Amino acid sequence: MNPGGRPRRHGAGRIVNAMMANLSDQQLLQLIDHGEADRVEFKERLAGSAPDAIRQAICSFANDLPGYGLPGVAFVGVRDSDRAIVGAAVTDEMLRQLADMKTDGNILPPPSIAVTKRTLRGKEVAIIAVAPSDSPPVRCRGSIQVRTGPRRGVATAQDERMLNERRRYGDRPFDLQPVPTAGWGDLNLAQFEHEYLPQAFSDDVLAANDRSLEERLAAVKMIADADDPTPTVLGLLVLGKNPQDFLPGAYVQFLRIDGTELADDVIDNEEIRGSIPNLLHGVTAKLRAHNRIAVDIVSAPVERRNALYPVPAIQQIVYNAVMHRTYEVTNSPVRVNWFNDRIEVISPGGPYGEINAGNFGHPGLTAYRNPNLADAMKSLGFVQRFGAGISIARRLLRDAGHPEPEFILPGNFVIAVIKAQSAVAGAQ
Repeated sequence: MNPGGRPRRHGAGRIVNAMMANLSDQQLLQLIDHGEADRVEFKERLAGSAPDAIRQAICSFANDLPGYGLPGVAFVGVRDSDRAIVGAAVTDEMLRQLADMKTDGNILPPPSIAVTKRTLRGKEVAIIAVAPSDSPPVRCRGSIQVRTGPRRGVATAQDERMLNERRRYGDRPFDLQPVPTAGWGDLNLAQFEHEYLPQAFSDDVLAANDRSLEERLAAVKMIADADDPTPTVLGLLVLGKNPQDFLPGAYVQFLRIDGTELADDVIDNEEIRGSIPNLLHGVTAKLRAHNRIAVDIVSAPVERRNALYPVPAIQQIVYNAVMHRTYEVTNSPVRVNWFNDRIEVISPGGPYGEINAGNFGHPGLTAYRNPNLADAMKSLGFVQRFGAGISIARRLLRDAGHPEPEFILPGNFVIAVIKAQSAVAGAQ
């Protein structure tokens, strides 16, 4: 299935990195000499409220309300009042802090940015370049930030409509494609009003809200547009009453196998269906139900109880599989196969974008096949920080005495293998 049938851009990150590499010192000085504007922000130092202001600037550059189609640039080490280059101590830690603004979950969906250090007029300056988003509107801590000239602020209802309209006619990732066979009645609107909206937007934005239901759904990309309430793939995945009617592979197949091979006896077999929140809660219930507690009354003076697996670690890997899998042109589900000596989580689609077999799972490296689904899962609380899920799972498994998880990439799948503790596996 390919609703809409439009080609999609995947190169925003490469574009902004190329832009930074090709921007000469003279061009950067010209931007500084012209002062703050639609695409330029100055900060004297990275202290106090400056990090929050830079996040808001990144958000406004990503939204690109004037429609320039060009990256915005924020400078750290330049004073706004007189455009003087005062310099900054641009350490690796500062660059890491700025780069982390992409994935710390405050800006949704995650923008494409490039961070670098340059020496201008003999002084070090940190520079953040931000590519316009393919999927506006972008939110910073629940507020849609836009920029008009040097002024930055929260988007008006008309600004939101403009950004939604731009998305409607732009190149869209698959999770924003409208599904023509779906209708208004296929979405759980009560869940949207009472659960999703309060988590996606800040309280002050909701209190001042004068948008219609259609405009609110369009702002978070659950429908194509306020004037075209066709549910998107994202809307069906997150709010759909029966999303598998339209995306047949969008479920999790859970198997508990009494043995170490697929041909061994099956203790439990269930297709876990529904919207993403219901699906993930269902998987967690299954994991907990089968996570037998072992009682140790020998090795310590007091009784010790140990679960077979740290469930939060398995959750992180399952959430990752659901977020990054392909939903396009496949009926394959995410599979969770629990054997006596291991758990395997199999995600259809393989690595995406800049992620490959050599760098898969490296901390902080991310590429989003479904950027808006990632946004929604962050809003719903299933993701705390982008790019950290595998690292969190590794730490939890290590702390519980498990071997390092293995990741196997056979073509169009990613297989995560989480092994039991050796003593437990041997006793099965």
